[in-house]
Amino acid sequence: MKIFIDTANLDEIKQAAEMGILDGVTTNPSLVSKEGHKDFRSMLEKIVAIVDGDISAEVVSTTCNEMVNEGRELAKIHENIVVKVPLIAEGLKAVKIFSAEGIRTNVTLCFSASQAILAAKAGAYIISPFVGRLDDISQNGMELISQIVQIYDNYDYQTQILVASVRHPIHFVEGAMMGADISTMPFKVIEQLVKHPLTDIGLNKFLDDWKKLNG
Repeated sequence: MKIFIDTANLDEIKQAAEMGILDGVTTNPSLVSKEGHKDFRSMLEKIVAIVDGDISAEVVSTTCNEMVNEGRELAKIHENIVVKVPLIAEGLKAVKIFSAEGIRTNVTLCFSASQAILAAKAGAYIISPFVGRLDDISQNGMELISQIVQIYDNYDYQTQILVASVRHPIHFVEGAMMGADISTMPFKVIEQLVKHPLTDIGLNKFLDDWKKLNG
């Protein structure tokens, strides 16, 4: 499974990259706004210099023509840029055009298996089901991942399944067990993946014993 970080914070991206486990980055308008980036293009240029992997950059238009124009400009920034498109009818039209032009897309805000099928048929490179947001409204978000994995396997769709809106390590592990291709998460969740109390206890015991051995 590929691990992406879901942030527009350059320091967090650098820290995750230094761990040697980072395969890509996802951003969205809310994350960019949170970090106060005024120049979206400059931010993306800095990210691609840090991470050699897929970098999702989201369009902020809602009509096909506007999305296509915006996405073409984003794709020119770097070969690793993946144009992020909302899963609406106009977005599917744009995905079809992007696919024909060789521009890779991440179709976002997916909340149903039927939406995921349409995105794959339109030529999406990545589909992003939001599991945490489904959990928030008392639906099982990971059940959606299971459905999409089975459907894509049934029909040999090549679209990669990205587990989005990951809230905790259980989402990550269950996604890996189901066969999802990618999981994207905030830096705090990446830190949680590393931590285990028994690891800390064991390390402290080793270090204490070593100190005793060496006086």
